[in-house]
Amino acid sequence: MTRTIALANPRMRKLFRHLFRFLFWFVLLSVAAVLILRWVPPPGSMLMVERKVQSWFNGAPIDVQRDWQSWDAISDNIKVAVIAGEDQKFAEHHGFDLPAIEQAMAHNEQGRSVRGASTISQQTAKNLFLWSGRSWLRKGLEAWFTVLLETFWPKQRILEVYLNSAEWDQGVFGVQAAARHHFGVDASRLSPQQASQLAAVLPNPRKWSASHPNGYVRERAAWIRQQMWQLGGREYLERLP
Repeated sequence: MTRTIALANPRMRKLFRHLFRFLFWFVLLSVAAVLILRWVPPPGSMLMVERKVQSWFNGAPIDVQRDWQSWDAISDNIKVAVIAGEDQKFAEHHGFDLPAIEQAMAHNEQGRSVRGASTISQQTAKNLFLWSGRSWLRKGLEAWFTVLLETFWPKQRILEVYLNSAEWDQGVFGVQAAARHHFGVDASRLSPQQASQLAAVLPNPRKWSASHPNGYVRERAAWIRQQMWQLGGREYLERLP
């Protein structure tokens, strides 16, 4: 038994060394990536890669559409609409809306349906760096990257990257491609109604259409326009650090 323990100890020490090195490099590279993307426009996102790979396996390749737009080239209407529809406490929280998470957990425990509580920061982290799904590993990594984004990026940058990486239809990513695809205008010219319809479909952009909204999307878009007004419209954006 003593001999077995003696043999096990070096193996365990070697395993822990490898684990420590992996964690060290993971932390170093993830921090470096977040710092670089603080100023450099992301060339794409893991969500775009995932959708492209899925299309190959489905036998229906897609043409990924995306055209990066800077903060000033994006209409304030869509900025406020997305906040109104997805994360009204965006300016206040530090990446996680804890009351919303508690409410979602209580709702999900009842088993009727699954409700999410992801903030814009969490969605940006997931879209940019991770894959879809509800595994604990993915949620843990999402939390890690969310903390990094909130630590090293201002809110304005988080929203800018989110708007440029969100999915708005099959193969349509980013607000410029979405505005052209659905309404034939540039992202800078989106009206409040067009912006609210784009924001309304974000929970399920491959099922719902912003340009051909069903009854539910029209109702949700009308609610979002009301919330935009209640939030203060463009003035809300001045609260973003």
